[in-house]
Amino acid sequence: MQPRFPQPRHPGSPRIPGQRRFAGPPTSFIVITVAVIQVVGTLFSASRQDAPRPLDALAILLLLAGPAGLGFRKRAPYIMLPVALLATGTYLALGYAWGPIVLSLALAIVLTAAAGLRWQAWAGAGVAAVAVITGAAMTGDTNWPVRASAGVAWAAILVLIGQGFRRRSERIAEYRRRSEEARKAERDEYRLTLARDIHDVVAHSLSMINVQASVALHVGADDPEKLRPALEAIKAASKESLTEVRQLLGVLREDVPLAPAARPTLARIPELVKNAELGGLRVRLQDHSDHQLVSPAQQEALYRIIQEALTNVGRHSGAQSAVVRVVEAAGALTVTIDDDGAGMGGALPGNGLTGMRERAVALGGTLTLHELEPGLRVEASLPARPEGNQT
Repeated sequence: MQPRFPQPRHPGSPRIPGQRRFAGPPTSFIVITVAVIQVVGTLFSASRQDAPRPLDALAILLLLAGPAGLGFRKRAPYIMLPVALLATGTYLALGYAWGPIVLSLALAIVLTAAAGLRWQAWAGAGVAAVAVITGAAMTGDTNWPVRASAGVAWAAILVLIGQGFRRRSERIAEYRRRSEEARKAERDEYRLTLARDIHDVVAHSLSMINVQASVALHVGADDPEKLRPALEAIKAASKESLTEVRQLLGVLREDVPLAPAARPTLARIPELVKNAELGGLRVRLQDHSDHQLVSPAQQEALYRIIQEALTNVGRHSGAQSAVVRVVEAAGALTVTIDDDGAGMGGALPGNGLTGMRERAVALGGTLTLHELEPGLRVEASLPARPEGNQT
């Protein structure tokens, strides 16, 4: 399994944890575009109108004030709508020529709602709607209710558009948050799996090498003939350990492993028994399972559990013998490792036992410890899977 580490996220400046404001085009682009449209469009339309008051410097200033207020949409979005309302209302109240002056007001309503300032957006839209109704009624046109209704409807639509942008932004932010959590969980699970594999490989091999080296030192002076089996066991254990460590390091470096990885299976359990016996432990294996009906993931987990259990028996318990049983019955695959040693002796579980329990739980199983007289039983139970669910 290759790790997939998440890419670093841009820090941003969200107002609410886990949520981002509506992004849209750059603020400078919005300000410049709206300013150009309002000024140029108004100058063009004014040349074809008989307005009560000609365009002057104050008119141009008011035409630029609304777009300038939009420049606060990220730093202080609550400023946009009041500035746009004041600039637009003053311009129209002074009798200047009609034009696209309302563009900045419309965008201010949308962006205010998109920024999460819902009540301010509705209040601003309400003020604009009242102004439209009042202006339409004062014209004396018999169709003023229709024009007023259209203005009110557009004010409400603008708020709803802004809220739609806001909801879309929140959904995107929630999706990104969940994706980030999933990537983090995957990365943590990968690290945990890798840590268990390294512990199982290194601890088992080094423990065996240590035991065989002690045997070699003990018998070397009295019986040189017994040196050869001990040294051969050390050589085999160190070779296997080096191969597996290189494969793990290849994964860490995201390289191709130096050799094809031999996934541990139940068929390799006799090797564990033989290695343990070379260390002076008498081990009896009772395998009553059908290997063809056990998934590769289950076989690897059970292999590692037996490997760690035998390592602990040889290193800590002082046992003389052990029994390894693999039984498939009652919809479960159960492995027990019994020894006649000193048991836990009140000691707390270490990394090895923790890793064994994590392997079992990861496949929906359990791992328990039972004190015997004398000794300790390590029992792992995994749910049996039918042949059609092999993984």
